Amino acid sequence: MRYFLHLAYDGTQYHGWQHQPNTVTVQRELDRCLSQVLRQPVYSLGSGRTDSGVHASHQVAHFDAELPDTLDLETLLYRLNRALPRDIRAQAVHPVPDQAHARYDAKHRTYEYHVRLVPDPFSPNFSLYLDRAPDVAAMNQAAAMLLGTHDFTSFSKVKGSEKHYMCTCVEAGWHEVPGGLVFRIRANRFVRGMVRLVVGTLLTVGRGKMTPEEFGQVFTSLNRVHASGAALANGLFLCRVEYPAELVAGVDLPKGLPYFSKV
Repeated sequence: MRYFLHLAYDGTQYHGWQHQPNTVTVQRELDRCLSQVLRQPVYSLGSGRTDSGVHASHQVAHFDAELPDTLDLETLLYRLNRALPRDIRAQAVHPVPDQAHARYDAKHRTYEYHVRLVPDPFSPNFSLYLDRAPDVAAMNQAAAMLLGTHDFTSFSKVKGSEKHYMCTCVEAGWHEVPGGLVFRIRANRFVRGMVRLVVGTLLTVGRGKMTPEEFGQVFTSLNRVHASGAALANGLFLCRVEYPAELVAGVDLPKGLPYFSKV
Protein backbone atom coordinates (compact mmCIF):
# COMPACT_ATOMS: atom_id res chain seq x y z
CA MET A 1 0.00 0.00 0.00
CA ARG A 2 1.24 3.46 -0.85
CA TYR A 3 0.72 6.43 1.48
CA PHE A 4 1.12 10.19 1.26
CA LEU A 5 2.61 11.78 4.37
CA HIS A 6 2.26 15.52 4.92
CA LEU A 7 4.91 17.01 7.20
CA ALA A 8 6.57 20.21 8.37
CA TYR A 9 10.10 20.82 9.59
CA ASP A 10 12.54 23.38 10.86
CA GLY A 11 15.49 22.88 8.52
CA THR A 12 18.05 24.73 10.65
CA GLN A 13 19.89 21.63 11.85
CA TYR A 14 19.59 19.61 8.64
CA HIS A 15 21.66 19.40 5.47
CA GLY A 16 18.55 19.62 3.33
CA TRP A 17 15.82 17.12 2.57
CA GLN A 18 17.56 14.47 0.51
CA HIS A 19 19.70 11.58 1.75
CA GLN A 20 23.41 12.37 1.76
CA PRO A 21 26.25 10.19 3.03
CA ASN A 22 27.62 10.90 6.50
CA THR A 23 25.26 13.77 7.28
CA VAL A 24 21.85 14.30 8.84
CA THR A 25 18.96 15.13 6.49
CA VAL A 26 15.20 15.32 6.94
CA GLN A 27 14.59 12.35 4.66
CA ARG A 28 17.09 10.25 6.58
CA GLU A 29 15.39 10.99 9.90
CA LEU A 30 11.94 10.37 8.46
CA ASP A 31 12.93 7.01 6.96
CA ARG A 32 14.63 5.98 10.19
CA CYS A 33 11.55 6.74 12.28
CA LEU A 34 9.07 5.23 9.81
CA SER A 35 11.13 2.04 9.75
CA GLN A 36 11.26 2.01 13.55
CA VAL A 37 7.51 2.51 14.00
CA LEU A 38 6.47 0.09 11.23
CA ARG A 39 9.21 -2.45 12.03
CA GLN A 40 10.14 -2.82 8.38
CA PRO A 41 12.47 -0.99 5.99
CA VAL A 42 10.71 2.13 4.70
CA TYR A 43 12.00 4.58 2.10
CA SER A 44 10.24 7.86 1.42
CA LEU A 45 10.33 10.12 -1.62
CA GLY A 46 9.54 13.82 -1.25
CA SER A 47 7.69 16.25 -3.49
CA GLY A 48 10.93 18.18 -3.91
CA ARG A 49 14.31 18.83 -2.36
CA THR A 50 14.91 21.64 0.07
CA ASP A 51 18.47 22.89 0.53
CA SER A 52 20.47 22.91 3.74
CA GLY A 53 18.84 25.24 6.27
CA VAL A 54 15.59 25.65 4.30
CA HIS A 55 12.31 24.95 6.12
CA ALA A 56 8.96 23.47 5.15
CA SER A 57 5.55 24.21 6.61
CA HIS A 58 4.11 21.77 4.06
CA GLN A 59 6.16 19.02 2.48
CA VAL A 60 4.68 15.81 1.07
CA ALA A 61 6.38 12.43 0.77
CA HIS A 62 5.14 9.03 -0.30
CA PHE A 63 6.19 5.64 1.04
CA ASP A 64 5.19 2.01 0.59
CA ALA A 65 4.48 -0.20 3.58
CA GLU A 66 2.27 -2.97 4.90
CA LEU A 67 0.48 -1.76 8.02
CA PRO A 68 -0.44 -4.35 10.65
CA ASP A 69 -4.17 -4.85 11.14
CA THR A 70 -3.77 -3.51 14.69
CA LEU A 71 -2.27 -0.19 13.53
CA ASP A 72 -4.66 2.45 12.22
CA LEU A 73 -3.48 5.66 10.55
CA GLU A 74 -4.22 7.86 13.54
CA THR A 75 -2.07 5.67 15.77
CA LEU A 76 0.66 5.57 13.13
CA LEU A 77 0.72 9.38 13.05
CA TYR A 78 0.87 9.55 16.84
CA ARG A 79 3.71 7.02 17.13
CA LEU A 80 5.64 8.61 14.28
CA ASN A 81 5.55 12.02 15.98
CA ARG A 82 6.72 10.40 19.20
CA ALA A 83 9.70 8.93 17.34
CA LEU A 84 10.62 11.95 15.17
CA PRO A 85 12.91 14.74 16.36
CA ARG A 86 10.94 17.70 17.72
CA ASP A 87 11.85 19.84 14.69
CA ILE A 88 10.08 17.45 12.29
CA ARG A 89 6.32 16.98 12.63
CA ALA A 90 4.01 14.65 10.71
CA GLN A 91 0.68 16.36 9.97
CA ALA A 92 -1.40 13.81 8.09
CA VAL A 93 -1.09 10.40 6.44
CA HIS A 94 -3.50 8.78 4.01
CA PRO A 95 -3.56 5.97 1.41
CA VAL A 96 -3.22 6.78 -2.28
CA PRO A 97 -3.25 4.64 -5.44
CA ASP A 98 -0.12 2.57 -5.95
CA GLN A 99 0.96 4.69 -8.91
CA ALA A 100 0.61 8.02 -7.06
CA HIS A 101 3.90 9.93 -6.85
CA ALA A 102 4.67 12.75 -4.41
CA ARG A 103 6.98 14.47 -6.86
CA TYR A 104 5.58 13.83 -10.31
CA ASP A 105 1.90 14.24 -9.40
CA ALA A 106 2.42 17.63 -7.73
CA LYS A 107 0.77 20.32 -9.88
CA HIS A 108 2.15 23.41 -8.16
CA ARG A 109 4.53 24.23 -5.34
CA THR A 110 4.62 27.46 -3.37
CA TYR A 111 7.63 28.93 -1.60
CA GLU A 112 7.70 31.93 0.69
CA TYR A 113 10.72 34.01 1.69
CA HIS A 114 10.40 36.01 4.91
CA VAL A 115 12.13 39.33 5.53
CA ARG A 116 12.04 41.17 8.86
CA LEU A 117 12.31 44.95 8.96
CA VAL A 118 11.92 45.18 12.74
CA PRO A 119 14.51 43.55 15.04
CA ASP A 120 13.08 40.35 16.48
CA PRO A 121 15.07 38.04 18.79
CA PHE A 122 12.73 35.12 18.01
CA SER A 123 13.07 35.03 14.22
CA PRO A 124 16.78 34.83 13.22
CA ASN A 125 16.42 31.18 12.16
CA PHE A 126 13.30 31.88 10.11
CA SER A 127 13.81 35.19 8.32
CA LEU A 128 16.34 37.59 6.84
CA TYR A 129 16.71 40.86 8.76
CA LEU A 130 17.18 44.09 6.80
CA ASP A 131 17.93 47.33 8.62
CA ARG A 132 16.52 49.39 5.75
CA ALA A 133 13.26 48.79 3.88
CA PRO A 134 13.78 47.92 0.19
CA ASP A 135 11.80 49.44 -2.68
CA VAL A 136 8.86 47.02 -2.84
CA ALA A 137 7.33 48.60 -5.95
CA ALA A 138 10.56 48.15 -7.91
CA MET A 139 10.94 44.56 -6.71
CA ASN A 140 7.38 43.74 -7.75
CA GLN A 141 7.93 45.36 -11.15
CA ALA A 142 10.87 43.02 -11.63
CA ALA A 143 9.08 39.98 -10.15
CA ALA A 144 6.24 40.37 -12.66
CA MET A 145 8.71 39.39 -15.39
CA LEU A 146 8.89 35.90 -13.89
CA LEU A 147 5.24 35.12 -14.67
CA GLY A 148 4.61 32.71 -17.51
CA THR A 149 6.74 29.91 -18.93
CA HIS A 150 10.43 30.78 -19.06
CA ASP A 151 13.93 29.34 -18.98
CA PHE A 152 15.29 29.94 -15.45
CA THR A 153 18.94 29.11 -16.20
CA SER A 154 20.00 32.53 -14.85
CA PHE A 155 18.53 31.59 -11.47
CA SER A 156 19.80 28.06 -11.11
CA LYS A 157 22.86 26.67 -9.40
CA VAL A 158 25.48 25.60 -11.91
CA LYS A 159 26.10 21.94 -12.62
CA GLY A 160 22.65 20.89 -11.47
CA SER A 161 21.07 17.59 -12.48
CA GLU A 162 18.11 19.19 -14.28
CA LYS A 163 17.39 18.06 -17.82
CA HIS A 164 15.89 21.46 -18.59
CA TYR A 165 15.30 24.79 -16.88
CA MET A 166 11.80 25.62 -18.11
CA CYS A 167 9.30 26.51 -15.37
CA THR A 168 5.79 27.92 -15.49
CA CYS A 169 5.42 30.57 -12.81
CA VAL A 170 1.83 31.57 -11.92
CA GLU A 171 2.52 33.86 -8.94
CA ALA A 172 5.49 35.98 -7.90
CA GLY A 173 5.34 39.03 -5.68
CA TRP A 174 6.25 40.79 -2.47
CA HIS A 175 3.64 41.45 0.22
CA GLU A 176 3.80 43.64 3.29
CA VAL A 177 3.11 41.85 6.58
CA PRO A 178 3.41 43.12 10.17
CA GLY A 179 7.07 43.83 10.84
CA GLY A 180 8.33 42.86 7.42
CA LEU A 181 7.80 41.43 3.94
CA VAL A 182 7.01 38.07 2.38
CA PHE A 183 7.91 37.05 -1.15
CA ARG A 184 5.65 34.35 -2.52
CA ILE A 185 6.32 32.38 -5.68
CA ARG A 186 4.16 29.56 -7.08
CA ALA A 187 5.13 27.42 -10.05
CA ASN A 188 4.75 23.98 -11.54
CA ARG A 189 8.42 23.19 -10.79
CA PHE A 190 11.59 24.80 -9.46
CA VAL A 191 15.16 24.22 -10.53
CA ARG A 192 17.99 23.88 -8.04
CA GLY A 193 18.65 27.04 -6.03
CA MET A 194 16.06 29.00 -8.01
CA VAL A 195 14.07 30.73 -5.26
CA ARG A 196 17.07 31.94 -3.24
CA LEU A 197 18.75 33.30 -6.38
CA VAL A 198 15.55 35.05 -7.47
CA VAL A 199 15.12 36.59 -4.01
CA GLY A 200 18.75 37.66 -3.79
CA THR A 201 18.57 39.38 -7.16
CA LEU A 202 15.20 41.01 -6.38
CA LEU A 203 16.65 42.39 -3.15
CA THR A 204 19.46 43.92 -5.21
CA VAL A 205 16.72 45.70 -7.15
CA GLY A 206 15.11 46.75 -3.88
CA ARG A 207 18.38 48.28 -2.67
CA GLY A 208 18.62 50.39 -5.83
CA LYS A 209 21.72 48.59 -7.11
CA MET A 210 19.88 47.13 -10.11
CA THR A 211 16.90 48.45 -12.06
CA PRO A 212 13.88 46.29 -12.92
CA GLU A 213 14.94 46.55 -16.56
CA GLU A 214 18.41 45.23 -15.68
CA PHE A 215 16.76 42.41 -13.74
CA GLY A 216 14.92 41.49 -16.95
CA GLN A 217 18.18 41.50 -18.85
CA VAL A 218 19.74 39.17 -16.26
CA PHE A 219 16.73 36.86 -16.50
CA THR A 220 16.82 36.59 -20.29
CA SER A 221 20.62 36.34 -20.50
CA LEU A 222 20.44 32.66 -19.39
CA ASN A 223 23.75 33.21 -17.65
CA ARG A 224 24.02 32.50 -13.92
CA VAL A 225 27.00 34.83 -13.42
CA HIS A 226 24.83 37.89 -14.08
CA ALA A 227 22.51 37.19 -11.11
CA SER A 228 23.19 38.40 -7.59
CA GLY A 229 24.17 36.11 -4.74
CA ALA A 230 21.60 33.76 -3.27
CA ALA A 231 19.56 34.97 -0.32
CA LEU A 232 20.30 33.19 2.96
CA ALA A 233 18.54 29.87 3.46
CA ASN A 234 16.98 30.70 6.83
CA GLY A 235 14.16 32.85 5.41
CA LEU A 236 12.89 30.28 2.92
CA PHE A 237 9.92 27.94 3.38
CA LEU A 238 8.32 25.36 1.15
CA CYS A 239 4.78 26.14 2.27
CA ARG A 240 2.34 24.42 -0.07
CA VAL A 241 2.33 21.43 -2.41
CA GLU A 242 -0.79 20.99 -4.56
CA TYR A 243 -2.16 17.76 -6.06
CA PRO A 244 -5.17 16.69 -8.10
CA ALA A 245 -8.25 16.66 -5.88
CA GLU A 246 -8.66 12.90 -6.07
CA LEU A 247 -5.29 12.33 -4.36
CA VAL A 248 -5.96 14.54 -1.34
CA ALA A 249 -9.74 14.44 -0.98
CA GLY A 250 -10.74 14.60 2.67
CA VAL A 251 -7.21 15.28 3.97
CA ASP A 252 -7.42 17.57 7.00
CA LEU A 253 -4.19 19.47 7.56
CA PRO A 254 -3.63 21.42 10.79
CA LYS A 255 -4.89 24.98 10.58
CA GLY A 256 -2.80 28.02 11.42
CA LEU A 257 0.59 26.58 10.52
CA PRO A 258 3.36 29.15 11.04
CA TYR A 259 5.04 30.81 8.09
CA PHE A 260 2.24 30.40 5.62
CA SER A 261 1.08 33.99 5.27
CA LYS A 262 -2.42 34.37 3.87
CA VAL A 263 -1.72 37.64 2.04
